[in-house]
Amino acid sequence: MKIAEISIKRPTIVVVLFTVLTILGYISYRSLSYELLPKFSPSVVSVTTIYPGASPSEVENTVTKKIEDAVSSMENIKKLNATSYESLSSVVITLNSGTDVDLALNDAQRKVNAILSQLPDDVDAPSLNKFSLDDLPVITMSSTSNMDDAAFYDLMDNRIVPAISRVDGVAQVNIIGGREREIQVSVDDNKLQAYGLSLLGIQQVIQSSNLDFPTGSVKTNNRDILVRLAGKYSSVEELRNLVVSDKKGIQVRLGEVADVQDAQKDVEKLARVDRKASIALQVIKQSDANAVEVSKGIHAIISSLQTDYAKNNLKLTIASDSSIYTLESADAVIHDLILAVLLVAFVMLFFLHSLRNAAIVMISIPASLIATFIGIKLLGYTLNLMSLLGLSLVVGILVDDAIVVLENIYRHMEMGKNRVKAAYDATSEIGFTVMSITLVIVVVFFPIAISTGLVSDILRQFCVVVIIATLLSLLTSFTIVPLLSSRFGKLEHLQGKNMFERLILRFEKGLDKFTAWITRILNWSLRHKITVVLGTVALLFASIALLATGYIGSEFFPKSDRGEFIVQIEMPKDASIEQTNLMTSKAENILSKKAEIIRLITTVGQTSDGMGASQSTAYKSEITVHLVERNERADQSDVYAAKIKKELSGQLAGAKITTTPISILGSAERAPIEVIVMGPDLPSVMAYAQVVEGKVKKINGTTGVKLSVESGNPEVKVQVDRDKMASLGLSLQTVGATMQTAFSGNTDSKFRQGEYEYDINIRLDDYSRQSINDVRGLTFMNKDDQRIRLEQFASVTEGSGPSQLERQDKSTKVSVQSQVVGRPSGSVFTDIETQIKDLKRPSGVSYIFGGDQENQSEGFGTLGVALLMSLILVYLIMVALYDNYVHPFVVMFSIPLSVIGALLALALTNNSLSIFTILGMIMLIGLVAKNAIILVDFTNQQKAEGKSTREALILANHARLRPILMTTIAMVIGMLPIALASGAGAEWKNGLAWVIIGGLTSSLFLTLVIVPVIYEAFDKIMGRLGFNEKGDDIEAMMHEPDPIEKEELEHTY
Repeated sequence: MKIAEISIKRPTIVVVLFTVLTILGYISYRSLSYELLPKFSPSVVSVTTIYPGASPSEVENTVTKKIEDAVSSMENIKKLNATSYESLSSVVITLNSGTDVDLALNDAQRKVNAILSQLPDDVDAPSLNKFSLDDLPVITMSSTSNMDDAAFYDLMDNRIVPAISRVDGVAQVNIIGGREREIQVSVDDNKLQAYGLSLLGIQQVIQSSNLDFPTGSVKTNNRDILVRLAGKYSSVEELRNLVVSDKKGIQVRLGEVADVQDAQKDVEKLARVDRKASIALQVIKQSDANAVEVSKGIHAIISSLQTDYAKNNLKLTIASDSSIYTLESADAVIHDLILAVLLVAFVMLFFLHSLRNAAIVMISIPASLIATFIGIKLLGYTLNLMSLLGLSLVVGILVDDAIVVLENIYRHMEMGKNRVKAAYDATSEIGFTVMSITLVIVVVFFPIAISTGLVSDILRQFCVVVIIATLLSLLTSFTIVPLLSSRFGKLEHLQGKNMFERLILRFEKGLDKFTAWITRILNWSLRHKITVVLGTVALLFASIALLATGYIGSEFFPKSDRGEFIVQIEMPKDASIEQTNLMTSKAENILSKKAEIIRLITTVGQTSDGMGASQSTAYKSEITVHLVERNERADQSDVYAAKIKKELSGQLAGAKITTTPISILGSAERAPIEVIVMGPDLPSVMAYAQVVEGKVKKINGTTGVKLSVESGNPEVKVQVDRDKMASLGLSLQTVGATMQTAFSGNTDSKFRQGEYEYDINIRLDDYSRQSINDVRGLTFMNKDDQRIRLEQFASVTEGSGPSQLERQDKSTKVSVQSQVVGRPSGSVFTDIETQIKDLKRPSGVSYIFGGDQENQSEGFGTLGVALLMSLILVYLIMVALYDNYVHPFVVMFSIPLSVIGALLALALTNNSLSIFTILGMIMLIGLVAKNAIILVDFTNQQKAEGKSTREALILANHARLRPILMTTIAMVIGMLPIALASGAGAEWKNGLAWVIIGGLTSSLFLTLVIVPVIYEAFDKIMGRLGFNEKGDDIEAMMHEPDPIEKEELEHTY
């Protein structure tokens, strides 16, 4: 090959090339940032609309359905989900993969703007956003101080949060807990009646008396002075003395009809860390920022802030930092990488007999890996779990080409050639074969790298990194290996002089015995082809039966043990935040006594479910539990969480306890099991969903089974008689505004002190809004100044309704959701399908699977297409190699042989079929085909030299067993650290490594036997059909004699 010739003749070119690549690779590595997973943006647009005071059913009918109808005409919609909460509408548009989210966002904005006039007047303007994984908090911290509640909240809101927000990469800082200052105007309804005043009248006076007016200016020849009317309240006392009525010369001041206090807002959310009350801060990073760098910046600013506010005894404590898990996971992969390199080096030492020879092969690993960082940098990738895993998995592949080339060089040296001649001839002889086995590995990853979808987004960086590193290893095998062999290559003649040589000789003796054993098996197999083929087919079907019978389960993404889980506590729907807090404190007391638990982060009045983080839900709370390291506890986090749930449920009477695992991203994991029941109306959908819920609860492995829509949310329904209301001189606007101010409060007016503004909250006092009778007795003032009670023109009843309503694709929806413990989610879905497929359904009601099954179906489909494309590409490369359309089929027969070992390894190690294990099987296509290519290629060479088919096969087995063994053992040994890893993020890579180890092991033995058997069988068939007869010599035909030669030939004849 020309490149090998240049490398041998001009070594300086190789030295310069790889010096430049190494320097650039190092510079690229230093500039790369760490992330947990590759950056990808799901194609999701959300429309959020606030409708203050509205019930879920009112929100659904007046807001959600209208927005849903508007956006449903958008292009590329995959599914449309809508949820109506109390006072909040959320419409989530999931788009087809590959859709431009920014264009879709603009399109959705136009369509929503077109129907704004159809929405109720009190509705806030809809907010449109595209979903990003970066919206999840990267850091949660707690803060304490010796200041009073209001002053402490002011400090955090106005000083600390802005300072943290200025850290590079920080997008937003959310405050949870604390009590914000508020001026409360608590109006006494009885006094209003006594003075003949209305609540709306009081509200209007307070607002109209709290204004600043720029009234112009006064001018002289020399001066121009601005005149400003300062009408804002300067103190609470001034507000208390405000005259709200002046009838017949009698002044009524605000303090006479209301209690005016400088207080704090009602408690809506509480936060604690390790049972200590605090204000919690959640830091969200910018989409293009690096989580690790943001974390460093936060840690730096914390020490500075604590020093600046030492007099206030400010303490800021990091409760949760996602970058720690990111760095631990990255360090674990790098540790596996280093260990794999050392193990591969050890294997090379045994096979190549000397440090010199091992070094020639091993130099291709750093040369290829370091240069790979250039590609990672140029493509805008980061050092994440996928790209680093690609680097650690590729170690065994990187030495393959070098092994094959070096082994062939030494074979030529044994023929008596000098090392320079041997290096050139051997590289030229095997160059096309080496290129083919490299391309076979490259093309199996290519279909995933260019496809779209969630799975491709996750795996693309892994695939591209493997492709780059493998191509660079091909370059090193054609440049560095021939160069070093031509200068330093030396045949080692072991004589057993020292312990190392004796050990190598013993190893060689064992290898000779193994070769002889394989040869005997091959000879027997060639004589009993049918028996061998039938036995292999039986093994293949037996391994596939492991899947069919459920010994190997399936799941989308293997469960990851981050050492964290969430305990969610739900009280009866009418529980106050004080009751919820009391129950949560009891739970904290129980959890704090556990030796396995090192930290508790508590939020009361807020959950991670759906829009729970943005809504205050008084009857719900959650505790994020941090556990000790995995090696210090007996159970995995999900199993331990199930035990905690059982214990808490037995001790906390009246509370519903659920535990939720923490996903690899650090957020609450959505229920992996989800059966979505859809239909025309809520009663029929709910009835069928409850039947399904009962079935799901009975299935082994399900826990925390619940319905997404639950009734029992207490509400007071007011039904107005419009005729009576009109006859009494009232309008719906007056009635609605009065009720809203009375029970919810009005905070349109602000109280300014210094540079800060605080809400002035006007509403009825606590005594006047305690029961349904207070609602019935609420009074209104009509235009004739007559007092009218609500019950005079409306029916007021107490009832209950759903806390939220859901729709999917414009149909009513209820989801049956469940967590999974001890079983793969795919196996649980199979059982659910068996249980519910024959259930009688109400008319118009249907069900589909969501959760992991939805992702699994899509992901496995993507990988299935990639698998098929990989097989086709591998076949085409071999057609080019052999210049034959039949011989590649012989190699293709080796690929199913790897499935036997891969599935057996999964079953024995208790791993499931997931996107990573399927990726391992795709990877096996290239690795296994490579061994068969080496075997078939040498057989073809021997046949071309005149050997019989069987003799050529036996010789090929002898000559190529060593490089096949070397490359396979190198890959298997390189996989072992990853397969046996137990650190952060180990669960999802263990299965991938075991698949490769099992597949390579089974294919190693079976390829050496089955491929020759199939080759000879094909050869005989082709012989009978006449395909083995030599055709016209194309080379000879291309050389047509010139006229003079032609005349001489004719003259001779």
